[in-house]
Amino acid sequence: MTVRLPASVVAKLQRAADLTYRTVDDIVATTVDAALTAPPSVPESLAAEFAAMHLLSDEALWAMARPSLSSAGQHRLRQLNHAAGERNLTEAETSEQTALLEEYHMSVLRRAQALAILAQRGHEIPFRAPLENSVDDQSFDSEITT
Repeated sequence: MTVRLPASVVAKLQRAADLTYRTVDDIVATTVDAALTAPPSVPESLAAEFAAMHLLSDEALWAMARPSLSSAGQHRLRQLNHAAGERNLTEAETSEQTALLEEYHMSVLRRAQALAILAQRGHEIPFRAPLENSVDDQSFDSEITT
């Protein structure tokens, strides 16, 4: 297999190999493996997706950095969170709230991973811009009451 790399990347690889007393081949293999392996704290359901995200274009990653919970989902989650503060939720409401929270949390993880990869690629990450329009003004760490 032949891989063409910019001279600046080859220089970085050679410098890393020299500093660690390893071969460039070993540095490349270790780096690629690490880049394509999700951290152990990531749920299994997202591990393969996170690994594949390293192969996406910058444009695709910027698209993933936008909130993915629909406006209707955000609105319903706000309603359920408000209701949970006022009364005990029904079993159906609790299930719905749990599902929406799971969807929201997975969206946050995907967005964070996309932004992390973009930052690794040298992009400047706006502090709040891609995160706006997320479900706001509600605490998602509150207990689910049944």
